[in-house]
Amino acid sequence: MNWLLIAEIAYLLILGLVCLRIIYDTRSTTKTLAYLLFAVFVPFFGMIFYFFFGINYRHRKMYSKKLYENDDLAAKFKQDIIQYSAQTLQENNAKILGNKELAFMVLKDSMSPLTAKNAVKLLINGENKFPEVIQAIQNAKHHIHIEYYIFEDDDIGTALGEAMIAKAKEGVKVRFIYDDFGSRDIRKKLVPWLVENGVEAYPFLKVHFILLANRLNYRNHRKIIVIDGFTAFIGGINVSDRYINGINNKLYWRDTHLRIDGPGALYLQYLFLCDWNFCAEEVLQPDNIFFPPMSEQQVTADNKIVQIAASGPDSESPTILFSILQAINLATKEILITSPYFIPGESLLDALTIASLSGISVKLLIPGQSDSKLVNAAARSFYNDLLNAGVEIYQYKRGFVHAKTMVTDKKVAMVGTANMDFRSFDLNFEVNAIVYDTEIASELSAIFYNDLKDAIGIDPIEWANRPIYKQLLEKAARLLSPLL
Repeated sequence: MNWLLIAEIAYLLILGLVCLRIIYDTRSTTKTLAYLLFAVFVPFFGMIFYFFFGINYRHRKMYSKKLYENDDLAAKFKQDIIQYSAQTLQENNAKILGNKELAFMVLKDSMSPLTAKNAVKLLINGENKFPEVIQAIQNAKHHIHIEYYIFEDDDIGTALGEAMIAKAKEGVKVRFIYDDFGSRDIRKKLVPWLVENGVEAYPFLKVHFILLANRLNYRNHRKIIVIDGFTAFIGGINVSDRYINGINNKLYWRDTHLRIDGPGALYLQYLFLCDWNFCAEEVLQPDNIFFPPMSEQQVTADNKIVQIAASGPDSESPTILFSILQAINLATKEILITSPYFIPGESLLDALTIASLSGISVKLLIPGQSDSKLVNAAARSFYNDLLNAGVEIYQYKRGFVHAKTMVTDKKVAMVGTANMDFRSFDLNFEVNAIVYDTEIASELSAIFYNDLKDAIGIDPIEWANRPIYKQLLEKAARLLSPLL
């Protein structure tokens, strides 16, 4: 009995220390309460779950994004960004009018420059993206930088691998970062093949044991390609045959990507180099090859205004969430959102509710069925609040909608990797492109309305009158939403 008493006291002491750690370390009140309840009411497993999934790496900074070893050069670099962004704003005030607060916030929060003289192209689905990517790789002259969450050893993965190898043999520097969990199937065959043929490849946060969950949690969900510091690709489409709709695919995959030619590629270059130095343990420094001087940069015939919002456990704040909230706050007429995973959290839920109650048309496109029953149930628990506020919610039925986009007032378009959920805003490394341009925003808006033709709107009355047991299960799943 004495040993049992000692064990109970030891457990209570450990539980108390873990609870204090949760209170001190967890930023969100909702998440703090969720982790506390889980730790207290689920003995042992609750504490283990917190250490696997709940440690706040944003407080600890998983790695430093400092590229310049010389502080004076770093200060000059920041000053140049501020001056360039101010000039861009001054020369393109009409294009950014009504959203300059958004541009300023992203600049101040993450030093992401507001760039002009970009050519921007929307790429719908993998069948439109990959031919552009392969052609751009084939045209590379100095370097190719590729970073993906999912890169599979299938037909398109092999095709991209062959294109990378061909350029490496021509003397082009090819660097490849793959997430060691999302792309775990390429470790044994595809990666060695690339390395043997001149491609430099490194995993992001190497996973030695599948149960090392803190490394499974903080994943690199970015999809970035930067070629010669001028051409870049960003969006929701990973490297996999399933993203290419054809005769062999049973499930129609609806996704959106973006091609950027111009200075808008430079912040994506910056993100890649930071991630590369972390993964490869190198100290690549910014130079004229990676960041061509403004006087030497190629100039496109177009003039799209582009800014990049990126955040993750390496950033001081959830920049992507802040940019979405600010865009919603600045909208005056219409907000169109497409997201495959929608667990908004209180701040985003309130922002959308306020916008809709203020007379702004808010439309949300989500999958008819998520690939996770628990995530799907948690997401459904938020629909009632939004529907009651007048938000229109549509469920995509043609296949699976995986696009992560937002359009406000046909003036601002966001395309990127971040879902509307806790994981994207707090746990994963994500990146979104913000385009301040009526032409691109109108095009993405038209694509949204075209997608609605394959969707069914949720009737607020029918939704409210669903069986009580379904609503109860969804509300129970909602309690776990900060952990999903």
